[in-house]
Amino acid sequence: MSGLFYRYSIITKTMLEVDGSIKEGGGQILRVATSLSCIFQKPIQITKIRAGRSKPGLRPQHLTGLELVANLCHGQLQNAHIGSTDVNFTPGHLKQGTFVADTGTAGSVCLLIQVALPCLLFADGPCKLLLKGGTNAEFAPPIDYFDMVFQPMVAKMGIHYSCDIKRRGYFPKGGGEVQIMTTPIKELQPITLLDRGEVINITGHAFVAGVLPIRVANIMADIATRVLKTQYKNIPVNIKAYQEPRNKAFGNGSGIVLVAETSTGCCIGNSSLGKRELRAEDVGQKAAEQLLDDLKHGGCVDEHLQDQLIILMALAAGKSSVRTGPITLHTETAIHVTQLLLGNQVKFQVHKDGDTNVIECEGVGFTAT
Repeated sequence: MSGLFYRYSIITKTMLEVDGSIKEGGGQILRVATSLSCIFQKPIQITKIRAGRSKPGLRPQHLTGLELVANLCHGQLQNAHIGSTDVNFTPGHLKQGTFVADTGTAGSVCLLIQVALPCLLFADGPCKLLLKGGTNAEFAPPIDYFDMVFQPMVAKMGIHYSCDIKRRGYFPKGGGEVQIMTTPIKELQPITLLDRGEVINITGHAFVAGVLPIRVANIMADIATRVLKTQYKNIPVNIKAYQEPRNKAFGNGSGIVLVAETSTGCCIGNSSLGKRELRAEDVGQKAAEQLLDDLKHGGCVDEHLQDQLIILMALAAGKSSVRTGPITLHTETAIHVTQLLLGNQVKFQVHKDGDTNVIECEGVGFTAT
């Protein structure tokens, strides 16, 4: 990808085919394609959905995301059901209101936020999302990440929303509930994140819920602190351990979330989820080591925020520049799908700069009509 522009012809109102098996080949393609289809009112057909997975086709959380976006804009879905590998989506007009989405499983509510939030920024009024499922799930950032990292970073682009965690839900039952409140914006501001600055503090929390004892959280916090202090001896590291109240969590769960704040206002985070077969020591160590990996290359964003910014950079009015570490497959996928949907209206360039990569984007300056 280094130094390479992706270019496609301008998309017409005819239905555009999106190959759901390319690059990452999973839910990322669905989320980016559906969001942009909704915002730009461009009908799409997504084929070969998750073709390379052990269980190809739509899973419950993917279907819930599609149905949520269709609901946001009075859109129409065809052939949308569990296991479907080909789906047609014809978007309507975004509207204000209250919208409910329930995965019915431990599927991540955070991935529902990813697909819905860009759309809601351009609704015709305030919106409320009631999302049900897993708040701390595998293969997705925890809801804490959206509060502690994503929210302050996208605020730099003019995005403001509230996130109220009503109840946490864990694998395998889910049962979590989150309320998101949004207000529309006229247009997104471009973002420039090129100077990470120095790490000035590291905060976080380790939690347990259900029948798990608080000592599990204490172990995770202590081990993570010890690992982080090997590299950052002279900065504050404050990781709190706590037990979720019974009325605020459904089921048993544990995990740890860490965030490094820098002198230039960057927030870089990582997390690790507890599992029955993992020792608490291993969970705390994994989260700390992953955070250190994200910090050592000098980028301004972590690997999770990297791909989530792509669609927002494309929508912004002007040039965005973001310094990051290695380009992830999720980011390559997000760029590919965005260029496919928007054609030569948007331009991305990725180039190497020492131990980092810089992602540049000339956004379209989208405004709601």
